[in-house]
Amino acid sequence: MNKIVLASNNQGKLAEFSRLFKSLNIEVVPQSEFNIPECPEPYVTFVENALAKARHASRYSGLPALADDSGICANALHGKPGVHSARYAGTEPKSDTANNAKLDDELRNCDDKSVFYVCVLVLVRHPDDPQPLIAEANWSGLWQSSAAGSNGFGYDPHFYVPDQKLTAAQMSQEEKNRISHRAQALNILMDKLRQQYGLNTHV
Repeated sequence: MNKIVLASNNQGKLAEFSRLFKSLNIEVVPQSEFNIPECPEPYVTFVENALAKARHASRYSGLPALADDSGICANALHGKPGVHSARYAGTEPKSDTANNAKLDDELRNCDDKSVFYVCVLVLVRHPDDPQPLIAEANWSGLWQSSAAGSNGFGYDPHFYVPDQKLTAAQMSQEEKNRISHRAQALNILMDKLRQQYGLNTHV
């Protein structure tokens, strides 16, 4: 496994994953290099959508594939927006501002403002891999009605982390990359790679 395809064209994700996998001498390439069409995400769980994306990218590229699915969940709303986080307020066009406004409106009269980010990572060795590597992590916070900070995207300006006394958008990139849901999931995935393949994953 010296090259894997990332089931995303997000440059930020590509840079983050590339840095970590470089320590294993594994090259990460975006799915755009293979002209892979967008994968449907019809499922109600993060893990099913991530698995579908990983298998889809592997099938088209002929390479091992890594996919992630992530979003924000509000406890008072039984986990919504969940897998619909990126398009919660619709898709024409997709808008972080509109998504945040919709979630803020729905939480406005709720006593429970607790929310959590979810990240699920799935790595498949081939399209029909019967034993994909799966890593999942949550990052807990509170919904803050007023936006604060400009370092994040998505719901970050409203995602307040009590321990840091900051929203995710007010944190430095270094701090966010250390404690976020994606950082936690990446660490879990690295540990699984080390255990399963005997690889040195220290970075």
